[in-house]
Amino acid sequence: MRIIARKTLKEYYTKHANAKGPLESWYHEAKKAVWKTPQDIKALYRSADFLPGNRVVFNIKKNRYRLIVHIHYNNGIIFIRFVGTHAEYDKVHAETI
Repeated sequence: MRIIARKTLKEYYTKHANAKGPLESWYHEAKKAVWKTPQDIKALYRSADFLPGNRVVFNIKKNRYRLIVHIHYNNGIIFIRFVGTHAEYDKVHAETI
């Protein structure tokens, strides 16, 4: 998969050092993946939540952080839309961010 806006992850874990390892692990796993359907994601990330508009919410570091992405399955592109703590996630509208 091609991931757009890795910079978003780097900026986040520069401020939250304990998020670096889990976010980098997700990045490298997603980059190697070939996700054609939500079921492909669910096979690797059982706790992933799927929202309308091909958005996916990943629980990072045992649900301490949340990562929202928008996926274009047909061309293999992932757009990072949000990364934050669980409390920060509760303040955003995941379907439109």
